[in-house]
Amino acid sequence: MKSQAGVSEPTRRHHDRLFKAGLVQQSLQPGASVAAIALQNGVNANLLFKWRRDHLRATRSTSTERAVLLPVHVLQATEVTATSTPITSIPVVPMNRGARAGFIELEMAGARLCLRGAVDEASLCSVLRALRQSA
Repeated sequence: MKSQAGVSEPTRRHHDRLFKAGLVQQSLQPGASVAAIALQNGVNANLLFKWRRDHLRATRSTSTERAVLLPVHVLQATEVTATSTPITSIPVVPMNRGARAGFIELEMAGARLCLRGAVDEASLCSVLRALRQSA
């Protein structure tokens, strides 16, 4: 029987935050190979991918960009007829200076939604999700 006196359990390696941040920044460069960067630095590629995901989540959650909220009026199905017009026509502020102006009119879940101008995709998805849930 072997003595357990001088034997220690293998432990996880702990990497310095600056080391992690440096590898993440390298891996975010255009054309960078995450596998090559990980191999050069003695780190598993999956671990570097995890660090990247964590970094991107943290930067997304602390982003100063604010969501654009639009006023929405939902009509009951009995209030909507084929000839009814939208309660409000909502001018949407363009999120991108290069975006073209347009017009979107949707009838969904017994409601009519009219959008003019460039439409922020994330905001439109939120509005459509709310309409779907209210139906």
